[in-house]
Amino acid sequence: MRIRALLPALAGAAALTATVFSVPAEAAGGVVIRHVWFDSPGSDTGSNSSLNGEWVEIKNTSGSAISLKGWILKDKANHKYVFPNVRIGAGKTMKVKTGSGSDTTSTKYQDRGWYVWNNTSDTATLTKASGTKADSCSWTTRDPSDKYC
Repeated sequence: MRIRALLPALAGAAALTATVFSVPAEAAGGVVIRHVWFDSPGSDTGSNSSLNGEWVEIKNTSGSAISLKGWILKDKANHKYVFPNVRIGAGKTMKVKTGSGSDTTSTKYQDRGWYVWNNTSDTATLTKASGTKADSCSWTTRDPSDKYC
């Protein structure tokens, strides 16, 4: 008899526990597009300095380092940057610049000879190596020259 009386109470406690401890997937953290500077300062001369004036900054919002090996950053026209065997530290940011340079832990270079991100409108999409979309950020002419996502 006591067991039957406890069953509804246990079921209620289990439901409450599931409600209290369930965490949305996005709260667990991951890698997101934080900021895009799509309109390089000055004239679009195509110089390496001007090319590196456009960039995408990503951020690891999780509590541990994440491997980006095989992840892809691309625009609407499908210009792709494939991340090499690199990791982004917990809470850290990384910029991906369009032009050439020497890669560091916080800056990667696409080594392109022309601009990727359209000034009028475009979308930066970050995809995991598995093909799953991690994040995206879009802008239009309403945005001045950069966009926080």
